[in-house]
Amino acid sequence: MKTRQPRSNPTAGSGTAIAGLTAILAIHVASVGAAIGTSRWQEHVTAAGATAADVVSIQESFGALNPAERAKIEEYWETTSLSKLEKVFRFRHVEVWHDASEATPKPLYSDAFPVRSPESLLRVSIPNTTINAVTVDPKDGSCHVVATVTHPPANDQVKVFVALPMRTWNGRLLGIGGMGFAGGQGPEGLGDPVAKGFASATTDTGHEGSDASFTLDSSRRLNWQEIRDFAYLGVHDMTIVGKALTESFYGKPARYSYFKGNSTGGRQGIAEAERYPADYDGIVVGSPAINMNRFASAMIWPQVVMLELGDFVSKAKFDAVNAALISACDGLDGTMDGFIDNPIGCKWDPEVLVGTSVGGAIFTKIDAEVVREIWKGPHRQDGSFMWYGLPRGADLSVLAATAGSPLRGKPEGLDWIRYCGLLDPDWQWTTITRGKFELLWNQMAEQYGEVLGNEHPDLKRFRELGHRLIIFHGLADPIVPVEGSIAYYERLQTKSSRVADFVRLFLAPGYGHGYSSTGPTPVGEMDAIIRWVEAHEAPDQLKAIQWDPHGKVIGSRLLDRFPGNQN
Repeated sequence: MKTRQPRSNPTAGSGTAIAGLTAILAIHVASVGAAIGTSRWQEHVTAAGATAADVVSIQESFGALNPAERAKIEEYWETTSLSKLEKVFRFRHVEVWHDASEATPKPLYSDAFPVRSPESLLRVSIPNTTINAVTVDPKDGSCHVVATVTHPPANDQVKVFVALPMRTWNGRLLGIGGMGFAGGQGPEGLGDPVAKGFASATTDTGHEGSDASFTLDSSRRLNWQEIRDFAYLGVHDMTIVGKALTESFYGKPARYSYFKGNSTGGRQGIAEAERYPADYDGIVVGSPAINMNRFASAMIWPQVVMLELGDFVSKAKFDAVNAALISACDGLDGTMDGFIDNPIGCKWDPEVLVGTSVGGAIFTKIDAEVVREIWKGPHRQDGSFMWYGLPRGADLSVLAATAGSPLRGKPEGLDWIRYCGLLDPDWQWTTITRGKFELLWNQMAEQYGEVLGNEHPDLKRFRELGHRLIIFHGLADPIVPVEGSIAYYERLQTKSSRVADFVRLFLAPGYGHGYSSTGPTPVGEMDAIIRWVEAHEAPDQLKAIQWDPHGKVIGSRLLDRFPGNQN
């Protein structure tokens, strides 16, 4: 459930570079052991594609850490597999160029200047909100505000970060979503929006860090206030505070408000449209982690399959499957471009690899069965459907990761099950069986349906207000199955005969979860939502661009909206 962390200059060791690397690092660092790393981390990350500026950025990020925290992060950079680090650095580069493709919006006001001093914002009164600090960025003069929102009688604390351009406000507010279990990207993530003239805001949704420990209280009971803050309240709080501070600072409200988020941020954006339809005029979401009550449990399915069959499959074998799959199905759309346009229509079977040598080992019938089960997705012991599997063409080694000799599973998504399902941070995943998985999946699908499920989408009010939503999702997403977004759109179609009047869905062949994509990355979606909202030009296509590891454009295409010309 990772999201973008844009950066304006891919070669400078800037604060936003640190933010981007730190945000990505936060997803993985919880799994790092306590051993102290050495300076070999620099050599290791360079081998994975890090530039000299990347190394400087990482070193600069150590400055605010205590010795124990630094030791953990040094060890992460030294010991994490090259393949995972390559994804980290490629993800950063792709997002840099993606963000650079966005235009700077034209100002909406001719007199868009502050009418009060930054320090005076400390005295702004917002219900249940404390303004903690106001600072001015010495680099660009922008005003940065930190506020805390509570929900009496609960003792929660939702931190909100707002950045306000001093001289170049474009008359708009932009809310930025989070990633994984992190509610937002932190104040560093607001640098690029401010540079483009947006008043911008993000939030921690009530907790620090990127793991799920916030969901349990000291007695290991579910902390439902914290869960609701993470699910939807925190972003709504952020929006209220962001709008209030914007109007107070400039003496006029933001003429239009937008929200942008990927993965968890995508789920947050859709929750805003459903629960608080007046908050944003336009929302852009990528790879949205909707249906979290279902897909988050399903993340462990590949490991359950391998554990049950007694066959932990190597990354080399998964790569061989994808290579053969793409060779067989790439041309079904009439073009050989290195990825699959229609993974649902691809019927290639891994049986054809049985008996071949892959990475010094023989591809077996059980290996083929593992792959089929992962593609099929979770299903009950009676064969009935539970959730969607990973699409053909997605990198199976993300959720079906293995390591060691002999191979053992390295599952993702354990926090969700340990903290939110079993209330046991120490639970050992190797004790699970398919039957136990089915019971756990049923429990969590029902338990979290109302807060995190998007089970009954209703955008009637959002539509009546004239607001607009763009969704894009990769057809090779290895974490959040694209069919969840398709199903969401189809559920909307059962409630409105003209869904495309206010929601547009774009599917991107070969695109992953914001990183490690074999296909082009959707770009210009903020331009598209602004034109749709402000000029009433609905997008029928999104542009997608493909870069090589050095940032050179090697391909592009247009993505048609789903489902074609139908509503």
